[in-house]
Amino acid sequence: MEEKKRIHSFTNDVLGDHDAVAIAQRIKNKEISSAEVTEACIRRAEKVNPQLQAITYSNYEKAREEAKKEHTGYFSGIPTFIKDLSNIEGHVTRFGSEAFLNMPPSKKTDPIVKQILSQGFIHLGNSSLPEFGFTCSTEFPHLEDTRNPWNVDYTAGGSSGGAAALVAAGVVPIAHSADGGGSTRIPAACCGLVGLKASRGRVLPSEMFRKQIVEVAIDGVITRSVRDTAHFYAEAEKYYKNPKLKPIGLVERPISKKLRIGFANDSLRGLKGDAATEKVLRKTAELLESLGHEVHEVAIPVEEQFVDDFVYLWEMLAFLTKHLGWTMFGKHYDNKKLTNLLNGLAKKYPKNMWRTPGFIRRLKKSYHDYHQMFENLNVDIMLTPTLAHTTPQIGHLGADLDFEVMFKRMTNWACYTPYANASGGPAISLPMGENETDGMPIGMMFWANHGEDALLLELAYQLEEASPWKKIHALT
Repeated sequence: MEEKKRIHSFTNDVLGDHDAVAIAQRIKNKEISSAEVTEACIRRAEKVNPQLQAITYSNYEKAREEAKKEHTGYFSGIPTFIKDLSNIEGHVTRFGSEAFLNMPPSKKTDPIVKQILSQGFIHLGNSSLPEFGFTCSTEFPHLEDTRNPWNVDYTAGGSSGGAAALVAAGVVPIAHSADGGGSTRIPAACCGLVGLKASRGRVLPSEMFRKQIVEVAIDGVITRSVRDTAHFYAEAEKYYKNPKLKPIGLVERPISKKLRIGFANDSLRGLKGDAATEKVLRKTAELLESLGHEVHEVAIPVEEQFVDDFVYLWEMLAFLTKHLGWTMFGKHYDNKKLTNLLNGLAKKYPKNMWRTPGFIRRLKKSYHDYHQMFENLNVDIMLTPTLAHTTPQIGHLGADLDFEVMFKRMTNWACYTPYANASGGPAISLPMGENETDGMPIGMMFWANHGEDALLLELAYQLEEASPWKKIHALT
């Protein structure tokens, strides 16, 4: 990898290369102050964002004032970024779209933002995403594309691309994400990070996700360490604990029991991981076996119809966004400025509208099918690649591409992640290797049954300990 193409902000300041848990402890011990941490994050953001284009709104002055106050919560005084998909009172939310260039400030704060900030985080600004999070690369028709700090010629993924770029580059240790088809796991995989899509209902919804017809999307975080993710969810449960789910609690150590793990390189419709991805998949399977787990290759028992059904849902959401978006967003929403992707999806829905009752019924049924999958395969964990091929360069999924070209590229790449969204199961992407050709990270995805988020975190701790991730600032 070319040194000049790698961008990061790690330096010998109060942040160092510490994760959020370590920084929080140092603040509590009064070794450093929140004001110092906030200033360091701002300096880092100013250093790298001109190259990364990951920040849509900076809240630096208010963050400086906030850092001087007393905070409560485990992560008290640590700055973070909120994905520009969630409302914060007094701030403009643009949802990654040029249709909101004249949007007024929000009048209220989304529940998920309150749940995040209740942990003591300081809002440093908003992170970038592609339009409404509808695609898996944070690229735009007329604005600057968000770039991957491992190599700025490559995509940071999406839709939480800005969050991943900022965490990977060392600006903040943890950032808000949201996942409706892979949007936490995909950028985590592209940027060498930890990305957990939790079980459905694990955290409070944003306004965008509150009235989903099929509950595919859920908010979360992207981090550099497993313990940051684990502590985040433990603290989130103190604010809101879903009574229908098995609690996560605070997961602090690697798993100690033997697991039955099935792995697969094949996805649906003949799609599979490319050679570099499959190599990391098989190395990961070997590592798991060396750690004492029972590992064997399986076929993913998902009906082929699922692909069409998820696409029909996508089309319906685009159609509603285009034609009825004004009912949610008001008069400042300009649907004439939507991207080729959203317009293309919206255009396809009328001919498939008659399928709506069927695809909604089948997608909702996938909750039960997913649960049964683990029973039928007799496994505790499923392992697949997070993505079907290595991270592409900027432009491969460009927002100005012809709709059919872009849609095919997107669905061929992100073919593993959507099933966990439709079914509501938890899945985590971990940086288990890299492409030997260009040095870009490659993520592997681990799936567990409903409510078994803690099991994923325990396994993630074990893998992080056994095969520590490469650090962007430690490469030569």
